[in-house]
Amino acid sequence: MPIDASKVESPGWWLQRLGKQLLDERDDRIDCDGEVEPGLDTLRKYAENRAPLPRVPGIDPREIAEWMKDARTNWTSLVIDSPVERMHVDGFRFGSPGDTDGSARAGDDEANRIWQENSLDADADLVHYGALSQRRAFVLVEKGDDGRPVLTHETPRQVAVEHVQGSRRKLAAGLKMWRDDWTGQTRATLWTPARVFDFATKTDAPSFAGRSALLRGWDAFAVPDSRDGSRPNLLKDVPLVPFINRRNRRLDGFAEHEDVLTIQNRITLSLINLIAAMKYGAFRQRWAAGLEVDEDPVTGQKITPYKLDIKSLWTSGDHETRFGEFAATDLIPYVRSVEAAVQDLAAISRTPPHYLIGAVVNVSGDALKAAETGLVSKVRDRQRNFGESWEQTMRLAFRLIGDTERATAYTAETIWCDPESRSMAELADAAVKKKAADVPWRQRMEDQGYTPTQIARMEIDRAQDALLATPAEPPQRPDELQARRDERDSRPVIGRSADDADAA
Repeated sequence: MPIDASKVESPGWWLQRLGKQLLDERDDRIDCDGEVEPGLDTLRKYAENRAPLPRVPGIDPREIAEWMKDARTNWTSLVIDSPVERMHVDGFRFGSPGDTDGSARAGDDEANRIWQENSLDADADLVHYGALSQRRAFVLVEKGDDGRPVLTHETPRQVAVEHVQGSRRKLAAGLKMWRDDWTGQTRATLWTPARVFDFATKTDAPSFAGRSALLRGWDAFAVPDSRDGSRPNLLKDVPLVPFINRRNRRLDGFAEHEDVLTIQNRITLSLINLIAAMKYGAFRQRWAAGLEVDEDPVTGQKITPYKLDIKSLWTSGDHETRFGEFAATDLIPYVRSVEAAVQDLAAISRTPPHYLIGAVVNVSGDALKAAETGLVSKVRDRQRNFGESWEQTMRLAFRLIGDTERATAYTAETIWCDPESRSMAELADAAVKKKAADVPWRQRMEDQGYTPTQIARMEIDRAQDALLATPAEPPQRPDELQARRDERDSRPVIGRSADDADAA
């Protein structure tokens, strides 16, 4: 039965609107200035070292495809991986600085439990990588069969959301559409703040072209005891949390390597030209003049008298024949063009040059640290943005389990691992100076890079060590006490007479 999509903000209207938005973003599109804006498929190909083939005049595209196996050097993946490997969540804080129980200072145990239950020590990197490589990523918050929160990573290839008009934080609706391999259907789930709707279609390539009043081929799942076939939304909110990368460049996200796609194309073209020069001009090409070339009596085509080979020697019985050779192609300009493009890529993406070049010779530690300043600043900027999304994720998770205090704790804070590389000597020296400046012990340990779990364990160990280090007085027997009294009474009293001592 066709689904009505004519009424604004109806389930069918949202399915058509968000479904079309989801599918359109996968393909490249032309912006208002006539420039090609890469789609999600293109961004994914560059991240996975499957960039498009360059066009080289005079070279068969099939030969270029064969050369690409050796010429591919995926610099864009390094641009994405460099910040991702420095973004690790250590925990969360809930509460205000005035709390007396230490909850504002320590990592939250219940938040850590939710984090560990969902294996986010590992899967959080998928969210960060997805956001940096695909402009944005999502975390879906649902209630599991045991009543505990289930947090899953979702990609923009399967998820689309719409914000409330005039807001860039509050969501009006969210859609997830995916191919069900078990049934062969394409399924979709639509969330609104009040209800949840499920749809299915048998086609594996659904389309939402135009603004048709009816969506044909889609069926809505019927939920028992429901008038419209939906079920209530327990969260009273869209359970999708967006992680948008570089929203200052574009509100719906900007991929980390989107700036350097053209530079990657330039590098690939230079490497293809380098391979062509190596194949056809790296050794001296020979020529012959005054040489009579025979023809094939069957085909009538000229017979090649010599085979081009670096180790062959050409001879001729005709003394009028002359041989010569052209100069070999200089490969240095090709190499330098690649190096220049790599330097441009490092500057634009703020990737440390020694990450790209791979050679560090006679460079001081201060110089290396200065070279990583841009990368560290970039990571801290992404942490501020993603930290807000992680806090919203945890608030939704606490709302699911009925913890209204944490669900409305807008003083929550994401604890990130320090993105800057520091030596043990630097950390130890800093800890000594901070202690002299009366910085609290817990803060010093956090600055050392320890996680909240490690700090809590160390506090217990410190208390145990303090108890063991305190000397305990052995119990004394009554006869020992009496002997001490007798010894004290037998001592002479200085400054007093014997009579006064006896009186005392």
